[in-house]
Amino acid sequence: MNKTDLENLAQIRLEEAKTLLDNRHYSGAYYLCGYVVECALKACIAKNTQQYDFPDPNITKSNWTHNLAALLVNAKIDKDMLSENASTKRNWSLVIAWTEQSRYQTHNQIEAEQTYDAVANPSNGVYQWIKQRY
Repeated sequence: MNKTDLENLAQIRLEEAKTLLDNRHYSGAYYLCGYVVECALKACIAKNTQQYDFPDPNITKSNWTHNLAALLVNAKIDKDMLSENASTKRNWSLVIAWTEQSRYQTHNQIEAEQTYDAVANPSNGVYQWIKQRY
């Protein structure tokens, strides 16, 4: 898996999340929003590696996580987030509530819509913010 693969997966997961949201499958939409951010952050990590490949797990186990806050640090863009505007920071604080365990939880329409907007908002969305750092 390389940077381009991860970029493409992030975009695909965003489209899938929107489809699920539009069809009132809120838990699935919420869950996929987290993977949008995870894939985008991992693309940033891959950017910092040889030939943009995602690091081998035997070399850097800390990158093989679903923890969005840890991935932000590993992508070396955590300090950028500290200096961001209030709206982007607020969206980030909403998005980092996501965990891989979300797949075992149910989420309602409001949670799904808020999380989708926090990820996909063209002005202050976390996904757009991360894409600027690929």
